[in-house]
Amino acid sequence: MCNDRLDTIKKFREELTRKIEAAALAPSEKSGILWLISKMEQESREFEENYLDFRELSNHLYDAIHITDGQGKVLFVNEAYIRTTGILPEQILGKNINDIEAAGVLLKGTVTPRVIQQKERISGITHFFPLDKETLSTGSPVFDKDGEIKFVVANVRDFSGLEQMKNKLDLLTDEVNKDKQELEYLRKYHMDSGDMLSHSKKMNAVLEMARIVAETDVTVLITGESGSGKEKIAEEIYRHSNRKDKPFIKVNCAAIPAELLESELFGYEGGAFTDASKKGKPGMFELANNGVILLDEIGDMPVNLQTKLLRVLQDKKIMRIGGNHYIELDIRVIAATNKELEEEIRRGNFRDDLYYRLNVVPISVIPLRERKEDIPYMVMEFLSKYCKKYDKHFSVDKEAIDLFVSYNWPGNIRELKNLIERLVVISTDGSIGRDNILQCLNTDFLQYNYRKAEEPVSLKEYIKVYEKTLIATALKKWGSKRKTAKALGIDHSTLIRKCREHSLD
Repeated sequence: MCNDRLDTIKKFREELTRKIEAAALAPSEKSGILWLISKMEQESREFEENYLDFRELSNHLYDAIHITDGQGKVLFVNEAYIRTTGILPEQILGKNINDIEAAGVLLKGTVTPRVIQQKERISGITHFFPLDKETLSTGSPVFDKDGEIKFVVANVRDFSGLEQMKNKLDLLTDEVNKDKQELEYLRKYHMDSGDMLSHSKKMNAVLEMARIVAETDVTVLITGESGSGKEKIAEEIYRHSNRKDKPFIKVNCAAIPAELLESELFGYEGGAFTDASKKGKPGMFELANNGVILLDEIGDMPVNLQTKLLRVLQDKKIMRIGGNHYIELDIRVIAATNKELEEEIRRGNFRDDLYYRLNVVPISVIPLRERKEDIPYMVMEFLSKYCKKYDKHFSVDKEAIDLFVSYNWPGNIRELKNLIERLVVISTDGSIGRDNILQCLNTDFLQYNYRKAEEPVSLKEYIKVYEKTLIATALKKWGSKRKTAKALGIDHSTLIRKCREHSLD
């Protein structure tokens, strides 16, 4: 429609120019009229350029657009309108929308007449006959300076497209709900459902401290031997905190190669390094945001990463590898280690400023050999768990329980747990006794300690076996012969000789 107007203006301008040139007018009059024509030509060109820009932009819109003047005469439709309604431009342009609807051939239920009548935005359902389709139409009035309607702009949205979007949204919502349920299940599966229980006074004091600090966001450093239950203490803190419904991310700093640990903790942007995902990847700190992160085996973290971790604890923000902006964190940090960090500091393996930042509230977990009151209950708990897992039924006699209690458990709870699982798997007679345990442990001290009365053993032989067991246990705990010798109160050379005697090298 507007193209026709532009062509008409162009032809009129050319015809008028020819007549002026041919007319018998004074030069000044002719010059003045030609100047006016030139001015009109310039304004016409600007209008044409603006119209072409408007048309191009309108044709790139996804929604259909329908424009009338204040009396309902159709002035413009974009390409989306043709696609959505099936109505061709020549069927509608230049015609009054009331006449088009009255004909009952192209459409029914247009909102434009109501917008003109009520002078306000109106929405409604319009049916287009060419495609037998119902759409959502919204008409908006455009007023001139006198408050009269100059144009009515109607947006036409395809219900089928909206339905597809709704279906996709419903599908995404279902997937999100499913992921939430799965996450909740995994979170519960990842931890014991109930509070930790203990019959040891020492351990109950540890649990009480964990529950007290759980109510705050203070940083906690959990220390203790390998397998003693440091992770369970961290879970206890999380379970009793106000972040218990938020993420709980566990990172074993010793299990991840040093060259990968930084990207695992801090994440990276796409293309940050060779083989990096194009989409990038969030790090463990991001995943734990608003929740709790457990940095297990913190003593094995490389020194260069300790510096970055210190900044995270101080500033509460991180930057991905290859990134250029910081990510704010609201996070609680719990650290755990089986190493003596003071010794690691002296060796230059651990930063002292990071140690003081982590060691705000220290919690030392009691090794299993110092809480023997808990062993019978743990035996029955693990036995029930693995009988259920492997669909078996076992009982444990009193002599076996006594043997469990008297053993020194250098591997702590982890060793006990693994032993119970092994016994459940390999035992076949429905009962776990002393002989089953001795067969699995194969420990010289236990073999001698539980010999039958008719098989006496000499004091010298007993002391030799006990000495071997004591040294072996101390070596596992302290990790080096020099530290073990210091703990046992003997010379380093003496320990080396005794290790050689007992074949402990």
